[in-house]
Amino acid sequence: PSFGFLFDIDGVLVRGKTPIPAARTAFQKLVNSQGQFLVPVVFVTNAGNCLRQKKADQLSHLLGVPISQDQVMMSHSPLRMFKRYHEKCVLVSGQGPLLDIAQDLGFCRPITIDTLREKHPLLDAVDHDRRPSVLVSVCFCFKTLPVVLFGEPVRWETSLQLIIDVLLTSGYPGNPYQHENYPHIPVLACNMDLMWVAEAQSPRFGHGTFMVCLENIYKKITGKDLKYKALMGKPSRLTYQYAEHLLRAQALLRHWKQPIHTLYAVGGVLSQDEDMDHSWENELAPAAAAHCRSVLVCTGVYNPHTEVPLDTRDSVTETVFHGHRDFRFDPGLVEPDHIVPDVDAAVDLVFQLENFAP
Repeated sequence: PSFGFLFDIDGVLVRGKTPIPAARTAFQKLVNSQGQFLVPVVFVTNAGNCLRQKKADQLSHLLGVPISQDQVMMSHSPLRMFKRYHEKCVLVSGQGPLLDIAQDLGFCRPITIDTLREKHPLLDAVDHDRRPSVLVSVCFCFKTLPVVLFGEPVRWETSLQLIIDVLLTSGYPGNPYQHENYPHIPVLACNMDLMWVAEAQSPRFGHGTFMVCLENIYKKITGKDLKYKALMGKPSRLTYQYAEHLLRAQALLRHWKQPIHTLYAVGGVLSQDEDMDHSWENELAPAAAAHCRSVLVCTGVYNPHTEVPLDTRDSVTETVFHGHRDFRFDPGLVEPDHIVPDVDAAVDLVFQLENFAP
């Protein structure tokens, strides 16, 4: 095969924990009688609350085909390339097995929000029932080291407060705020989805909603924009280049000689990120695919009747823009190449376009 699939998960293959009926039918067309994939496939999810192996096991069960962790790309997977931060102490925010996730990505000294809260019990003051009865604090600092946002946390007020504390004290939470320390400690964020689709009839808050809160609180306090060293997860260029790297690795493993010329992103669109740190690019081979085609399905958040602004910084009146503030979308990338009812129709369409007979 000279093409590969990048499958979104939520709204394309599943809704919450319930598989979309067309998904099992689609994946029976993608494997042979031994369960081996006939084309390179990577599952690209903006989820970040579990390890790749757990997600691979879930997908194997839901779709009825064997899937390996090397076929799964979580929103945080590209952090493997940010090796200059791996030996440093990093503050991690999100939920799930955060320390296991961070260490699996290569971080040697991760610290969670809960650990920071235990070290500085006076800082978490919104919930009166959680305020300490004994007024003590422990000296604990990060010394201008990164904050990594894996995904939406459970207690937003605690994470928002403590992340702001770390940013405004250059890693010395508990000290007075220092507004002149700008730019602040590096922040790397995964998953910018404002909303995502689960079993509920309407979309639910995603990590992008948490980031909107954090960005606006920071700007309200300081008058300056919160800056990110990197944004990863769909629809960032970083994510799709890393996904192509995984597709090439699959083709190499299967001894497929034909170069991968076209990527079909089922359920996603690309973007152009601005003012980001692109030093990660030397960790990957240059992008080799000639085309990346978007195939949007109508089982998720996507609404084919919604218009998208040409410039996200324009005053938006009738059109609502849900993308991240640091992404300027190329209209040619935002407009889907194809729109189909579901993932089964997407697979049929790609096979037809590629004249590929399983």
